[in-house]
Amino acid sequence: MHVRSLVISFLFIVLSLIAVAQHEIRPDTLKPSIDNADPAFEKVDIEASFPGGDAAWRKFLEKNLRGDVASENGAPAGIYNVLIQFIVDKDGSLSGAKALTNWGYGMEKEVLRLLTISPPWSPAIQNGRAVKAYRRQPVTFQIEESGLEVYPTKGYMLYIGIDNPITIIAEKAKDKNLRVTISQGTITGSDGSYTARVTTEGRALIEVFNKNKKVGEVSLEVQQKPSAKQNKL
Repeated sequence: MHVRSLVISFLFIVLSLIAVAQHEIRPDTLKPSIDNADPAFEKVDIEASFPGGDAAWRKFLEKNLRGDVASENGAPAGIYNVLIQFIVDKDGSLSGAKALTNWGYGMEKEVLRLLTISPPWSPAIQNGRAVKAYRRQPVTFQIEESGLEVYPTKGYMLYIGIDNPITIIAEKAKDKNLRVTISQGTITGSDGSYTARVTTEGRALIEVFNKNKKVGEVSLEVQQKPSAKQNKL
């Protein structure tokens, strides 16, 4: 199976990119986060940010993040949303980084490595002053199987209890000959446009067949539908 990898990262808005630079993975060298005398804020008026804003963060990723690490380690085709939490101190230094997801295949390790070579960030602001605060940073790895595209029409994951539009394109198969299955819930549709309904958090495996011959499969994350309050955050 031939796959190619894309990396999509989010800061305050969704940023799309292909990470092409090759760098040796190094162990996490960030400082421990234990400091009872100066606890980190969880909620602030203005979140910590990468120096230079979104464009600078995107260039940093393009230069330093190994987007092919997941496919090199044998990850199935699919979309993987990696979430890392760390602390940005008042001087912009980073510490206490840890992965909040566990998709494996080197993805969490690669994002943690990236933080060890990051320049200082702009600290969070609370009541008009710089403060030590937590920061959560998502990075989405997208692994595509050659000749097959399967992706949610909106966003990068599936949500429980609602209709999830999905686009499916198989380059070497006619749409009328495609048969699509999903490992949980149901999936229906035709002519490249499908709708999936899922039932359980975790991942859903979508398999695509050209008549009786398997074209490929893609794994997508499944979560509870965000509340209206969460959508505003």
